[in-house]
Formats: sequence, C-alpha cells, structure tokens
Amino acid sequence: MSRFAEEMKVIYWEEPIVIAPGETAFVQVRQAEDFPDVTVAVPHLPEGLSMPEAEATLTRLATNYAASLKGALVKWYYTPMMLPFSRQIEADTIVYDCMDELSQFKFAPPMLLELEQELIDSADLVFTGGSSLFEAKKDRHSSVHLFPSSVDRDHFALARSGATDPQDQANLARPRLGFYGVIDERFDIDLLRQMADARPNWQFVMVGPVVKISDEDLPRAANIHYVGGKTYEQLPHYLSGWDVALMPFAINEATRFISPTKTPEYLAGGKPVVSTPIRDVVRHYGHLQGVQIAYDADGFVAACEKALELAKDPKGQWLAEADLLLSATSWDTTQARMSGLIHDVLGERTGVQQNMLVAAE
Repeated sequence: MSRFAEEMKVIYWEEPIVIAPGETAFVQVRQAEDFPDVTVAVPHLPEGLSMPEAEATLTRLATNYAASLKGALVKWYYTPMMLPFSRQIEADTIVYDCMDELSQFKFAPPMLLELEQELIDSADLVFTGGSSLFEAKKDRHSSVHLFPSSVDRDHFALARSGATDPQDQANLARPRLGFYGVIDERFDIDLLRQMADARPNWQFVMVGPVVKISDEDLPRAANIHYVGGKTYEQLPHYLSGWDVALMPFAINEATRFISPTKTPEYLAGGKPVVSTPIRDVVRHYGHLQGVQIAYDADGFVAACEKALELAKDPKGQWLAEADLLLSATSWDTTQARMSGLIHDVLGERTGVQQNMLVAAE
C-alpha cells in the first residue's frame, strides 16, 4: 500500500474501536506509523450497540468518509467481512485481494462464505497471495491473478549487516531459533514443545501476538521466550540475532492454502529456514538448500541441525542460491503489475485524481 500511495491517495479502513456507551461514533484519521504516505481511518463505536446498530453506524461513517474523496475510487478488500457496511459505496474499480482462505480459520463467521461469493461477483479483479489460493479461486471469476509473496529485500537485508540485537533477546544464549508472526491455530504448539524438550540448550524466540488460542495452552520452558508483537521496522533486528528461522505451522485446514510471506523475508535476512510441509513453501522454496522441510518433531530437530551448520557459513552457496531466487521477486514489481490491471479497468479515468479505500482486518 505504501507503493500505491505514490500514485494515489490510500486510505486503510481498520476494524472499529469500542468507546464508552453513549458517546458519539466517529472516524479517527491518522498516518500509518511505519508508512507515513498511507492514511489510516479507524472507526470508533460506542459500547453496547447491537450488531444491526453497529453495522448501520459503520455504514454511515464509511459512506460519509467516501463522499469526502474527490475523483475515481478503488475499493480494495482483504476480507469479505468488510462488505456489509461498504457495499453501498460506489466505486470505479473493486479489487478482492485474497491472502488467506479465511473460512478455514478458527471462529470464522458463518456468513463469510456467502459474503465472499458476493464480493467475488461484484469484483472487477481478484488477486491471490499464493498458488494454492489461485487454484482454489481461478474458476470463480473471469479475472483472477496470482501474486505470490514478495519481499522488501533492502528492509530485511539489515539482518545481514549486524542490526542491533533487541534487549529482550540480547542476553539469550546461542544457538537461537526464531519465529515471527501471529501465534494462532495455524501454529504447531506441540511441535515447539517437543523441540524445546529435545534440545534444551537451544533458545526458541517467538515474536508475535497470541490470538485465538489460550496462553495456558502455550508450551512453557526455560528455553522458550515469548516476546510479544513487534513492528515491521523491528523485525530485521530480531531476525539478525537468530541462527535459524522457523516456520512450525500445523498441517490443518487453516494452513492448507497459506503462502507465508516470511519465507522470502527470512531468506532476505540471510537466515536458513526450517518449515513444516506447507504446500506453497515446498512448491516454491523446497528445492533450495537453505530451506529444510520436516514432517515431524524428530525430522524438524534434524532439519534444524542441518540449518545450524549452514548458518555457520553466512556467505555460502546456499545463500547465493536463495538470493538468485529472490532477485526475481519484489513488492515494486508486484505493485506495478497490480497497478496496470487496475488502470486497465479504470480506462479513461486513469488521468484523474484516484483514491483507494482499503478494507482490512
């Protein structure tokens, strides 16, 4: 979105924040913390509203905000759940950027599939964030496009040049094996528990918020360190202090279609990767020496040992092989291709002021 903001006004519409009962609903508008060219709009709703009342209030807020935008409007959806209060906003182009099969996630709303079909039917363009998602959506719309995970190589390359080690991991012993991302039902907590038991001298650093699973269910050990959520700017600093980067995803319905962006990010940071057999990871990265695939706890530990050996050679052939693959992917290229498709739809309105309203959770 920061790249789209160079050619049009981008407004990122977030989920509502609850305020005190009886207060007046409003939209707070600010600049994104890490990306000042992107505008963030956050609706605030008074506590105690029923679902129909909340939806009606969001509809009013979104409609009034959209009316203040002059020129062509692109509505960009990351989730169909934003459709009920924004479907009435007229747009010159509608994009559905499908990054996950959300219906397979824990606590997915029952109306999600119905709303997704409505969104696909109304969209001009459907983008998919991975090959498995593309295969699942390609026959449901006449203009479905595959955009696999890209990477900001310069941003994550900071991890190769000795970035400052964050305080909450600086004093940990080596070797360090790390993960960053949301810790939810897609994360194999039993695998982490078994690895920590099998190698008590390894330090496991878990960066990210815990969502939809109980803290009580998380494995606890002296060598497992939960450091909480961090900003995009902080991620290379944590990555720099690891020897191996992990993707211990569970193999279940929630991970069937994922294509983790962290795969190329870890590699761009110069770290060997160990992953469970996520389909898109195996398909696109499994042939690399720097990406080990493991099917069970014993195999994961053995793969980590191989990765630790690779980590001792930070300028080795394994990394040159990974860099060659990464050279063909970038967010600049991805955004340019997406922008071309959008402008094909906009047609003669290409030359006027353009706005992108991004509906995302």
